[in-house]
Amino acid sequence: MTSGDGSLPDDIEALKALVLAREAALRERDGDLEQLRGTVSTLQKNLSDRTLEIEHLKLWIAKLQRMQFGRKSEKIDRQIEQLELRLEDLQTDDGAAAVESPKPRRAEGGKSTGRKPLPDHLPRQDIVHQPVEEACPQCGGALADLGEDVAEQLEYVPGHWRVIRHRRPKKACTCCDCIVQAPAPSRPIDRGMPGPGLLAHILVAKFCDHLPLYRQSMIYARDGVELSRSTLADWVGQCSALVRPLVETIRQYVMSARKIHTDDTPVPVLEPGNGKTRTGRIWTYVRDDRPSGSNDAPAAWFAYSANRAGEHPRAHLLNFKGTRQADAFAGYDAIYEAGAVREAGCMAHARRKFHDLFVARKNEVNTEALRRIGELYAIEAEIRGKPPDGRWRVRQERTRPLMDDFEFWLRSTLSMVSQKGDTAKAINYSLNQWQALTLFIDDGAVEIDNNAAERALRAVALGRKNFLHFGSDSGGERGAAIYTLVATAKLNGLDPEAYLRHVLSRIADHPVNQVSELLPWAVADQLPSYAS
Repeated sequence: MTSGDGSLPDDIEALKALVLAREAALRERDGDLEQLRGTVSTLQKNLSDRTLEIEHLKLWIAKLQRMQFGRKSEKIDRQIEQLELRLEDLQTDDGAAAVESPKPRRAEGGKSTGRKPLPDHLPRQDIVHQPVEEACPQCGGALADLGEDVAEQLEYVPGHWRVIRHRRPKKACTCCDCIVQAPAPSRPIDRGMPGPGLLAHILVAKFCDHLPLYRQSMIYARDGVELSRSTLADWVGQCSALVRPLVETIRQYVMSARKIHTDDTPVPVLEPGNGKTRTGRIWTYVRDDRPSGSNDAPAAWFAYSANRAGEHPRAHLLNFKGTRQADAFAGYDAIYEAGAVREAGCMAHARRKFHDLFVARKNEVNTEALRRIGELYAIEAEIRGKPPDGRWRVRQERTRPLMDDFEFWLRSTLSMVSQKGDTAKAINYSLNQWQALTLFIDDGAVEIDNNAAERALRAVALGRKNFLHFGSDSGGERGAAIYTLVATAKLNGLDPEAYLRHVLSRIADHPVNQVSELLPWAVADQLPSYAS
């Protein structure tokens, strides 16, 4: 911070003011540097802690695997599986962090990264990227061949592997020193080996087919393709960071609806340090007005939380105004009290109470309850897809008398059964929710049940049934993000793997303010349909 004598003021007071201002600027700079040192120190500590835990987990897995020899133990198998999933999430965190703090881009054809060459037995497909210039851009002279740069990319085409060789010939001007070459094609992962089809396949296998990464690694090895779990985890982490703007766009779209379906389901999450699992939560919010004749595209947004506290749905629905269709979870009550959100009940939940009793022991009461609810659903089947005003008229003429009679029957039956029995509990569930359960009669845009949200959660429930659990809270958040893309693709009739391949082949270089161009309904005409 030096100045020539000619730039200094002659007035003493002005000179003092200049000195004081520069001292203040230096103090401010020193403060910023100290804050930066603190941030760097915290990041280094977090990275060090994560690295230590990764190494600790690797040692434990190796130890448990050695214990398997001689006498096989299901308990040891379970421990290994839990530790493998925890290790996957830690390594995936590293991948996501790499996208948020990218390294300087290395020029194509520069020094090798030391990566193992791709297997020779895999078929190669050459894609030649010729420079656009047909003559020297500097002097207009003719161009002569000067060699080429070749970059290999591992790709997965459904059913088989392929290596894509991106060849970029170099051409030199015969009249001057100018060299021209086509720019390197975009990759989903900067300087990364995987193609978008391979990344999409890994994501779908993990989040749709419930195959942990260490199992995928073993499957790929049988094809002669060595991809370690840590490599796959790094790729998943970087992909989840890449699609974050797209997931946020879907969230905003879902929350802009005037009616949404919501539900949640428990998911096991590994508790660091003790090898046990705790219960986290996956929430879904679905916008789907097709049953009421709307042409708006359907979409589903998923969110993860470490528990089922009511603060989580309140945060998710902070800016939502409209009708929310869900079960009778008490954590939603504060949302309705604010007045911006109307509560619509779920007749499927009410029916399930009687159906469970019917399966356990059929009697006159639960049989009659199911018959009456069945009449309501028969009317809904007739008017599905009709516009709201038409549905409203039919419900006023035919559904309301049935519901009034149903309420009278429930109250009469309640007085004749034991108040401590399961039948009374089933009846009281419906009566306590009666205002929410009958809201659909007076609003043709509202559904009779919340099945749209329950259908969206089936993939999560299937993973839980297969004993899949998340290795950490960050793993749950990543899972929710990928579930968002997969479920929304399915709702729009798209093959989720084809959709993710399309997105990952473009999103790295796609302008963030134009990410809506990659939404499922915006690209539906370019992709194959989904066969469920």
